[in-house]
Amino acid sequence: MYIAGMGIVFNRGRGLANLEKALIEGWVMPEVAYRVPAEAITDKQVLKEARRADTFTKMATLAAFDALIDSGIPENSKQKLGIILATAFGPHVTTFNFLDDILTYGDSGVSPTLFSHSVHNAATSYIALNLQTRGPTLTMTQFADSFHQALILAESWLQEKRCDYILVGSVDQVGKVMEYICNQKLKVALDGKIKPFNFSKTPECVPGEGAAFFLVTNNLKYNKYCAISALPQNNQKEADLCILDSDGMCGNEELYQKISNTRLTSYAPIFGSLLTLSSFSCLAAAIILKNQKLYASPIKDNPHNLNILTKNETFLIHKINCLRYNCYQEGLVIQLQKGDA
Repeated sequence: MYIAGMGIVFNRGRGLANLEKALIEGWVMPEVAYRVPAEAITDKQVLKEARRADTFTKMATLAAFDALIDSGIPENSKQKLGIILATAFGPHVTTFNFLDDILTYGDSGVSPTLFSHSVHNAATSYIALNLQTRGPTLTMTQFADSFHQALILAESWLQEKRCDYILVGSVDQVGKVMEYICNQKLKVALDGKIKPFNFSKTPECVPGEGAAFFLVTNNLKYNKYCAISALPQNNQKEADLCILDSDGMCGNEELYQKISNTRLTSYAPIFGSLLTLSSFSCLAAAIILKNQKLYASPIKDNPHNLNILTKNETFLIHKINCLRYNCYQEGLVIQLQKGDA
């Protein structure tokens, strides 16, 4: 399937222009976590139907809206436009706020609005309402590889002709509970740097948040960026570049050492540690294929002497693999290819 449009909200702001700027600039030290700035989610016109929504929903709605606008597909296509949202933890900030209010005010004193926004599918509902779509909608939650599974489902919907176009993307948020869990269960980098090429048994992480969306279709006419496909496990085809999602979030990263000869990079130090990092890596890959420009790895620590990108350069590139080993140490590959699938 082809990528017709893309949208992003992340710690450097909103939009593809900010993504390209971040890829050029490289790593910038975060404040504890890679949080989305408040000004990036204050578009009153786009969010008029979601003015009472939480940050989780606003990030998703803006990224999905931008992907639709970027695609330029016909207005009447909304009748056959589906939505698939992937998330690892859902609107957990709102969920915990709701539970706190139950403890403070009791069952009868809790806001029904807060309860409705604590449901995982709330963001997808807001996106459909905002864009006035009429196709099927679904939220996929799976800790390790929800975005990978969302792409597989999107391909199925297109092949079955359930939809002509699909908005498929991810969203996750950093909250106080998430920060606490990361500090208790994971090794948080004190210097704010994710080191993706260390391949440690106990890698360092820095929590991140944001939303990334793609508008995909089987219609070659709207192939604005490249083809994208989630490959079966253990079916990693040769590529010109491999983008690693080694962000410290999934524990032991020693298996990444198997990738030795391929040109490597990782943009985890730009986005932060997320279980949905694959979607952000795919956005970067699509930008690389469109611009035919390689962007240097934000962190260049290279203890294993790998063939990593050390500078920005123009380079003829046709195929990119985005690779992640999930919490079960299974290799998940998403391949992006310029031109036909």
